[in-house]
Order: sequence, then C-alpha cells, then structure tokens
Amino acid sequence: MSDQTNTTSDRRRVVIVGAGVAGVQTAVALREQGWAGAITLLGAEPHQPYDRPPLSKAVLLGKSEGSAFEVDFDSLGIDLRLGREVTGLRPAERVLDTADGPEPYDRLVIATGAEPVVLPGSEGIPGVHLLRTLDDATRLRPVLADQHDIVVVGAGWIGAEFATAAREAGCKVTVVEAADRPLAGALPAEVAAHMVGWYADCGAELLTGARVVSLAEGSVLLDDGTRLTAGAVVVGIGARPATGWLAGTGIELAPDLSVITDERLRTSLPDVYAVGDCASFPSARYAERLLVHHWDNALQGPRTVAANIAHGEAEGPLYDPVPYFWSEQFGRFVQYAGHHAAADELLWRGDPATAAWSVCWLRQGVLVALLAVGRPRDLAQGRKLIERGARLDQRQAADPSVPLKSATV
Repeated sequence: MSDQTNTTSDRRRVVIVGAGVAGVQTAVALREQGWAGAITLLGAEPHQPYDRPPLSKAVLLGKSEGSAFEVDFDSLGIDLRLGREVTGLRPAERVLDTADGPEPYDRLVIATGAEPVVLPGSEGIPGVHLLRTLDDATRLRPVLADQHDIVVVGAGWIGAEFATAAREAGCKVTVVEAADRPLAGALPAEVAAHMVGWYADCGAELLTGARVVSLAEGSVLLDDGTRLTAGAVVVGIGARPATGWLAGTGIELAPDLSVITDERLRTSLPDVYAVGDCASFPSARYAERLLVHHWDNALQGPRTVAANIAHGEAEGPLYDPVPYFWSEQFGRFVQYAGHHAAADELLWRGDPATAAWSVCWLRQGVLVALLAVGRPRDLAQGRKLIERGARLDQRQAADPSVPLKSATV
C-alpha cells in the first residue's frame, strides 16, 4: 500500500451498520486489506456479535450458551457499539440517525441482514416464536427442554432444522406447509418429493397443502378445519431484507426490498456499499440479479467490499460467486451450490431413496448447480466445476461411482 493511500485512509472513517457475519467480516477484512482509518461497527442487539447457524441446533439444545465470534475488536482498532439501532440515513450530509444521536461517515457499509417474515395475526400471541436471533433461541430452549408439543409453520430450511432439533429433544412435532411439498421455494417438485419421507423417518408429522387460518394460545387452526394443539408454535416462513429504515433515503431498492448493488457491491449512493442478506448483486455467470440469504454469501461479500474501499474501485475486485449453502436436517447433510433457475436439464447421481445422492442442473450441457445429500465430495468437486463453467459428459456424470471431476467433456 502506498504512503498516499495510507495517509488518505487515515483521515477517513468507515461506518458499518449491522454486526452479524457480513458486518463483522467487513470490519476484519478492512484491516486485512490495510485500511488505516477509523472503523465503527454498529450492532442493534446488545450481545457480542455472534454466528447464526448454531442457533438452530447447538444453542437450542443447550449444547452451547452462544456462538460469539472470536474477534478481538480492540486489538484491530474496531469501535464496536452494541445496542445501537440505526433509524435513518441522510446521504447529503453523510450522517446516520440513531437513537443515541447522529453518526457521521466517510464510507458506509450496509450489512443489516434479513428479518423473519411474520405470520399475519401471530403478533403478541403467547407461545408463538420466531427463530432468528440469540434471544429467540434462548426463549425456545426451555420449550424443547420441557418437551412441549410443537407446531412448526413452514417446511423450509429453518423449519426443517428446527423440527430436527425438537425431535432430538423428544418433542412431538407437526410441521404445517402451505405448499404441496417441503422447500417449495427452493427446489423443484421432482427433487423435493424425495425429502417428504425424511419427516416421518424422524418421527415428525408433515402436513402439506395446509394453510394456517388463525392462531390462539395453545392451538393452531388450519383451513380444512383441523385444530392442532400446540405447547408452542414456531414460525419459519421466510425472511426479507432488513431495509425498512432506508425508505425515503434515495437508496435504490429492488422489488424484493434488497439494496440494489453493482458488481462491486456499491449502492446507488456515492461511497455507500451493501453486503450480505440485505443486498442483491448482478451475476454475470447467471445473467440475473441474485439475492442470497445464506452464510457463505455473508462471508465472501465483505472481502470484495473491503478491497474496493481500501484500494479504490478502479482496481477493486468484482463480486460474482457461486452461491453455496448447507443444512443439517433429519440426520442428513444437505449442500447446494450454484443457481438452477435457468437450467434446462436435471441429472441424477444415485438413488434418492437412499441416504446419499446428488442432483446436477445443466444449461446447454454446462453444470450450473448441484444439490448433494450425504455426498460432500460431489459438492466440493461440483462447486469448482461450476466456477469454471465445465461441460459434463452426462453418461459419466449419472454414474455415482465416477468422481464428478472425471465426468467432464
């Protein structure tokens, strides 16, 4: 880094809004990239910054008291301010509004993540829970420990992971899903159909095509008249970008409420970046804008933001990752890489009735996405093949005994 860059950054201040994975990793990456100026990290929660994946199992089951990041903020010269909710942005003045007063910035990084979608009519009803924060998990721990009958609304990733933990704790679990299959928003029917039996295998009851009409303390009423008794109800019907505080600020939001960024994660406002669950970015690989609500995106994006801030946007890197996520549910390790929306062919590797199988999505013969159940080697190799745009020999790729890396044309 040149002396000129060092002198310039010494006089500038980066403020990061959001102390989750994306915010913390941006602060750390800025120091790794040589940023010598001030860094302020604002977290709305009072807790030390923590990782979210352990909340759905280890913290819930009492195997861990928390999942705080092992980051020495003081030694890195990062000014961490907790319990500091940001309520507005005045870009013309380069100032954030908070309950504790104005917060000026030279560079701003929005990393406010996502917030759970609330089931209409569920607010304020005793025994109804969300699972997004450490406080949520802490409130749910005694529910599992006391082995309550639990109704889970939503058979997505979070619903499946919570149902798994609840069954491990010995709870009776009923999962209610409005769609005709689990993971309806994430996977096509022909793939998700093979996951239906996982619930029964685990001892959980899955009700599909079932809509919740109303909730009351201790019960859930479905649209067919069925009333389910519930010591607790856990709602997991999705999440949306936590960007409501940006309304009227002039920052451009997409219809899905994500902050619109460019290929360097810059927003429509000068010197303002966005990263993680709250931001969507243009993917040249997939020729569409992507909003990725998964941990790996919150880990990778900060490196791009930090490099562009520290070294200047003319030389900074572009952001176009292969999306990746994983889920541990019903005794299975499920991994996904890529984006299959534009695929024109689906190829199976192994028998989906068994414990280990994979699915490849191709576009004109090129691997664009892969789902691996109990086959981590397929995922590791497939992710690299997606990155380089590899074309598959479909006959070889369909043979699960052939390493995926050996099935290219």
